[in-house]
Order: sequence, then C-alpha cells, then structure tokens
Amino acid sequence: MITLLSHVIVGAMVGLLYALIAMGFVIIYRSGKMVNMAQGEIVMLGAFFIWSFARFFGLPLWLSLGSAFAVSLLLGLLVNRLIIKSLIGEELLALVMATIGLMIFIRGLVLVIWNPMIHYFPVIFPMAGLKIGPFMLDRGLVFGGGITILLAGAVSWFFNHTRMGLEMTAVAEDHQIALSLGLNVNRSIAIAWAVSGVLCTLAAVIFLNGKGMTYLVGDIGLIALPVALFAGMESVGGLVLAGIIVGVSTGAAEYFLDPVFRGGVSSVFPFVIMVVVLFIRPAGLFGWKTIERI
Repeated sequence: MITLLSHVIVGAMVGLLYALIAMGFVIIYRSGKMVNMAQGEIVMLGAFFIWSFARFFGLPLWLSLGSAFAVSLLLGLLVNRLIIKSLIGEELLALVMATIGLMIFIRGLVLVIWNPMIHYFPVIFPMAGLKIGPFMLDRGLVFGGGITILLAGAVSWFFNHTRMGLEMTAVAEDHQIALSLGLNVNRSIAIAWAVSGVLCTLAAVIFLNGKGMTYLVGDIGLIALPVALFAGMESVGGLVLAGIIVGVSTGAAEYFLDPVFRGGVSSVFPFVIMVVVLFIRPAGLFGWKTIERI
C-alpha cells in the first residue's frame, strides 16, 4: 500500500509540473487562438540558457537564473515579432504549422550549439529528499507543485479581473473583429508569448534540478499537451485538477500496468486519457463551449 501511495503522490506532483508547462499552452491559446507545438522546445531552450550562464560563463546561480528568465522573455517577444505577427488573422492550421516549424528549428539549433551530449543542470533546490511520514519526495517537485498552484490562481485572476486580461481574451475570439474594435492584437499575443517563455524556463528549473539533460528534454511539451486539452484550452484554473488527475492516473498505471506489460504503458497513459476525454467532452473538462451560427 505504501508503494502504491508513493506512486500516486509522486504522480500528482509530476502532474502539477505538466500543468505548469500546459499553462503556457493555455495562455497563448486564450490570448491568440493558437496552439504552440514548440512549447517543450522552449522549456529545453530555457534549460540550456541556465546551463550556459551558470556552467559556461560561470555566473552566480541567482544571476544565471535571472538572465535566463530575461532571455526567455525576450525570446517570446522575438518569436512573436518574426513569426506570429505576420500570421495574425490567419487560420488556426497556419499558426499550428508555424509553431511546428519553430519546434524543428529550435531542436536543430540546440543540436548545433550545445551538441547531443548530456549536460548536467545546476542544482537549484536541495537534492536531499523531503521526508513526509513514510514517503521520500523530490524537493523540486514539492516546491514546484506549490508554485504551480499559486501561479494558476494568479493567472486565472489576471484573465478574469483585469482590463488587460479581458482584452487578451477578446483578442482570441477573432483577430479581425478585435482589430476593428481598436484592440491591440499584436501586444496581447506578444505578452502571451513572453509570459509563456518565462513559465517554460521555470518549468525547466523544477523538472531538471540537478539532472542530466539533452535535446530530448523538449519531449515534455507533448506530454503536457494532454493536460491542457483535458482541462480545456481556455481554462487556467482547471489545469491544476487536470494535471493531478493525469499524474495520479499515470502513477497508478505505472504501479498496476507496467509490471504486467513489461513497462511502457504509463508513458502513453496521458494520451489515452486525452483521447477518452476529448471523445466524451471535446472542449475539455472546463473548456468553453462555443455556438457558431452560419
């Protein structure tokens, strides 16, 4: 029973990490009606920025983190300026394909600059486990879970109770109509990409604390996508519950199913959950239902 509970608790914390990455998906979608398929690659870039500032340039850890967050914010603004701005008002498919191209480009760039060798991420949180009763937990995941919950509440409040948040939500409804109403579409989307870049770097800190990393770190974006779709692409607050459900389910699958099928089931379980939920409720658990009149 202790082993099962350990899988469940760790799964819940990992699910909150997925929710943090998925928050970037939701912010960009809710602000610009686009799905950023390069989300995982931006997490990877944030991680390599921190590694470069700390290991290669030898900066103090606090300065490395601050510099990486600043560069990630600027990267989001740059992507919006060079790629997304010219696609404002285009169909969703064009925007998705643009982010897929960005995903491929970033992967190639990381391989050229940092090579495919393993790089060891700096230790941000203490590596010693946090003992709670009979359970030994990863401190990074524990702190990250708390940060995710706080950020989800803050971002949800921002979208629902501030003028800028409401304006960004209105922009996502229709770019052309927003432009005709005098809303600054480019500013809203630029802010969303900048914030998403910062969140991705924060997720890299939690995910990779003291671990080895390669360009394959980017795969975590695809694992987090089911959490965003499960919650609903417009729901920030729902990400916490969706992340916990997906994480706990994955942990249970690892305990019950992986020994039977000799591993591998838990790694695809988030996608199984995603397919089932979308089949029953296409908008996700907390997504907005829209009615279009023709």
